Amino acid sequence: MNYRLIVVDMDGTLLSNKHDISEENKRVLKEAMARGVKVAIATGRIYTSARFYAKILGIATPIIACNGAFIRDDDRDKVIYCNPMKQEDVIKIAKLCKDHEIYFQFYGQDKMYIEELKYSARKYYEWNLKQERENQIQIIRLDDTMTYLQENDIKVLKMIIMDEDLEKLAKVKKSIEEISSIEINKSWYDNIEIMNKGVSKGQAIKALGEILNISKEEIIAFGDNYNDLSMKDYVKTFVAMGNGEEYVKQQASYITADNDKDGVAEGIRRLVFGQESP
Repeated sequence: MNYRLIVVDMDGTLLSNKHDISEENKRVLKEAMARGVKVAIATGRIYTSARFYAKILGIATPIIACNGAFIRDDDRDKVIYCNPMKQEDVIKIAKLCKDHEIYFQFYGQDKMYIEELKYSARKYYEWNLKQERENQIQIIRLDDTMTYLQENDIKVLKMIIMDEDLEKLAKVKKSIEEISSIEINKSWYDNIEIMNKGVSKGQAIKALGEILNISKEEIIAFGDNYNDLSMKDYVKTFVAMGNGEEYVKQQASYITADNDKDGVAEGIRRLVFGQESP
C-alpha cells in the first residue's frame, strides 16, 4: 500500500512504559520521512508536552494535541486548526465537578489550569522540575475557578476529570452527557475527557489530510486506547498496539507488537515498507 501519512498516538503507543522513545522507533520513523512519508503525532496531551517528544524524534511534524482540538504544524511554525469548547460549557462542567467534589483540570494551547496539584497535574509539576524552561508545562493554579472563567475569555481545548471513586465518576459523567454541545472520551479507567462537539483525533486527521492534500486511503494510524478509536474511520489502516485495550484491538485492521517492543516500528516496517518482521 502507498501511504503518505503516518499518525501515531503517544502514551502506550510511541512511548514505552518508561515514557521514552526507543531508538528503533526513531530510526524507522526517520526512514519513513526519508522515503517521502509524512509523520504526525496525535495525543490527548497538551501541545507543549507533545512538542518535547517531537524534538526527541528529531523531525518537524504536525502535532494533533488535546484529542484533536488543536493542530500545529511545526514544520511551517503555524497553528492550522483550533476548536475550543464553549465558555458556558466549561463553566457548567466545572460547577458540576465542584458540586460533586471531583477533581478537574483544563487545558489551553500551552497552559494547564488547576485548583489542586493531583493526578496528572502533579506528574507535569514533577516533569517541570527536570526540564529547561522552554520544555516546561505552564501550570496555572487557581483559587476560584468559577470567578476566573467568568472574568477571562480563554480558549479551553480540553477538560479532564478524574476520581478513584468510579461510581461517583459515572454519576458525574451521566450529568455531563446531558450537555449536547460537548464530546466525551476517555484515555484511562479513572478519567473522563471532554472537548467541544465534533472534536476527536479522527476529525483532526481528516482536517490535516485535507490541508496536506492526502486522502484517507493514504493514511495509517497507530493507537492503543479508546480515545484513539476515532482515527479508525479516517484512515485506510488502523493499527492497534499489542498492549492496547482489548476492545480497541478488536476494531483494528492489524495488531502490532507492544509499545515496549518497538510496536510502531514493527507495524511501519510491515505495512508501510512491505517488509517481514526480523
